[in-house]
Amino acid sequence: MTLRAIPLNCTLKADPSQASSTDAMLAVLGKSFASKGVEVSEVVRVAALHIPPGVTSDEGKGDEWPALRKRILDHDILILGGPIWMGQVGSVAKRVLERMDAFLSETDDAGRMPSYGKVAVTAIVGNEDGAHFSAAQIFQSLNDVGWTIPPVASCYWVGEAMGSVDFKDLKKTPDKVQQTADMVASNAAHLAELLQTSPYPG
Repeated sequence: MTLRAIPLNCTLKADPSQASSTDAMLAVLGKSFASKGVEVSEVVRVAALHIPPGVTSDEGKGDEWPALRKRILDHDILILGGPIWMGQVGSVAKRVLERMDAFLSETDDAGRMPSYGKVAVTAIVGNEDGAHFSAAQIFQSLNDVGWTIPPVASCYWVGEAMGSVDFKDLKKTPDKVQQTADMVASNAAHLAELLQTSPYPG
């Protein structure tokens, strides 16, 4: 069975026509996943959707989270990408994590949340520092709601402090970023395949 990955771009830019460094990082990871035989779906720009605050799987009329939730759970691997703002993960990514809080009460008879047996990794970009802190915030939240995190699960790039160069402005992907992307894809694909053949008992 072919593994499938869905990339979420949690940039703060709602307009898909606006260039995004998160898109650039997701493209690097997408190629690495494809090279491992993983089918990577089209990137979803979350800010372009109407996803209101809340901690349920459906916040009522006009909420586009239920459809996105279904798309996410139809995949084996989640690639959650987003920028660093004020030293921490941006608000759009936090909105996604908050909406997944509903998984805690959506368990099956064995106590498994909808995300059980599925793998999650991150793609983080920004200037100055905050990549490790952002990854820590994301991984703790995802782990709380049932996702499995492989080793080397974060691919990130941060620019010079007080600088103006973004990841999307680079002429070439730095070697270390590419090496990390390949490792993220390899570990995540391997783990997702293992979980398909041997699910958690609950």
